[in-house]
Amino acid sequence: VQLQAFGGGLVQAGGSLRVSCAASGNIFSNMGWYRQAPGKQRELVALITLGGKTNYADSVKGRFTISRDNAKNTVYLQMNSLKPDDTAVYYCYAGQLGRNYWGQGTQVTVSS
Repeated sequence: VQLQAFGGGLVQAGGSLRVSCAASGNIFSNMGWYRQAPGKQRELVALITLGGKTNYADSVKGRFTISRDNAKNTVYLQMNSLKPDDTAVYYCYAGQLGRNYWGQGTQVTVSS
């Protein structure tokens, strides 16, 4: 199983970015994104089930949108109205039958 993340980068506050993650191998029941800022624990950003049910951290509700293309086994995270507090390494996640898989992480930096 491999999770390959794309996107990320540097953006000014108020701007937008999109990250995507392509999974090889299985079709996963849950896919999503976590993030880890310097000196902080990894935290959930958003999850989406195979059927399209979503779950968001309160801090990103209304600003971020998660989606997935099951045919491509790819999950996307559209991030709008970005804030400096969103600066972190974003990790792609996939879960199936109690097994968890992680991508390599992609840096998102929001400048004020």
